Amino acid sequence: MSPPASDAQSSKTLSKDASGITRRTLTTPLPNPSLMVTADHTLKQEEAPVYAPARGEVLLHIKATGVCGSDIHFWKAGRIGSLVVEGDCILGHEAAGTVLQCGEGVSNLQPGDRVAVEPGVPCGTCFLCMDGRYNLCEDVQFAGVYPYAGTIQRYKTHPAKWCHKLPSNVSYAEGALLEPLSVVMHGIKSAGLSLGKGAVICGAGPIGLIALAAARASGAHPLVITDLEPSRLAFAKNFVPTAATYQVDRQLDAAGNAKKIRELFDIENIGEYGAPETVLECTGVESSVITAAYTVRRGGTVMVIGVGKEIMNNLPFMHLSLAEIDLKFINRYRDTWPAGIHCLAGGVLDLKPLVSHTYPLERSLDALYTCGDLSNGSIKVQIIDERDDVL
Repeated sequence: MSPPASDAQSSKTLSKDASGITRRTLTTPLPNPSLMVTADHTLKQEEAPVYAPARGEVLLHIKATGVCGSDIHFWKAGRIGSLVVEGDCILGHEAAGTVLQCGEGVSNLQPGDRVAVEPGVPCGTCFLCMDGRYNLCEDVQFAGVYPYAGTIQRYKTHPAKWCHKLPSNVSYAEGALLEPLSVVMHGIKSAGLSLGKGAVICGAGPIGLIALAAARASGAHPLVITDLEPSRLAFAKNFVPTAATYQVDRQLDAAGNAKKIRELFDIENIGEYGAPETVLECTGVESSVITAAYTVRRGGTVMVIGVGKEIMNNLPFMHLSLAEIDLKFINRYRDTWPAGIHCLAGGVLDLKPLVSHTYPLERSLDALYTCGDLSNGSIKVQIIDERDDVL
């Protein structure tokens, strides 16, 4: 455990953090630029306070943060379901960095450790936490979700329990990709993806592409990935050459697109058994969820991983019912970081090609603008901070 901050680094100032807790602030050699979203759907870059790590916490230098679709949702829509931006909030939750200081009682980490950040901090006492399903905790403090400060800043405190050491052959950029990988891993585990059974991935964005690679690594075959954008499908084909691609036809309805997708499987020779057993729906778009329902085989599973609108009115209820199709959902992840780290360190997955754009922390606004406009052709945008003279 590191010693307390020196007088030169320590400020006598006490201030309340975003969640209303009074904390001691630090003065640091470098400023703490951050990217905030406001309640009126604007973005701004501001200096954020640097807090001393409390008991059980570490102070991190955030080295890489990925821009997620949820960051764009909070910016442009101001909410995701019941999660509403009601005031200024620092965005970001896909992060990795270096431990700078350790608070009292921290024994599993020390200054200099390279870590990936698991951004959700559950209460630990509710029945869901006690049952091991901490991803469903209603009192979770999740980085980048109002009012809890996210990781698009240079300095951030975080509980040591939710920081996972990175081996030397896993970069900060890869460490930041562990968060979307965790989403996919939880979805695949919950869907029960089967070795040698067909699967469809709807959406060739970052989550869909990770799902495609993970499905391939898990032994599912044949694989088809769908999207509206031919450029993303071309990327997907290069990323996982054994997968087939399907460009969604805007002129067809959900059933029509589903028929075309199913034609890419060996149904003609082996019947309905050859239809995809699993569909991983990674867009959250209502029409795509409906297409997934018509695509999956009878008795199969549609796993909705994507974030969609609050109410969907047109789901084909009786089709799902008569075919005994399991329509399932996930909320984030649990117990995935160690396995994800093993996947990256052991070469099971190579996600580095997904990082299409990088921006320095001081240009984080540009990173959000790039990610928020599909015409820019981005896959995964990351914000990096390469400064080492932080403390």
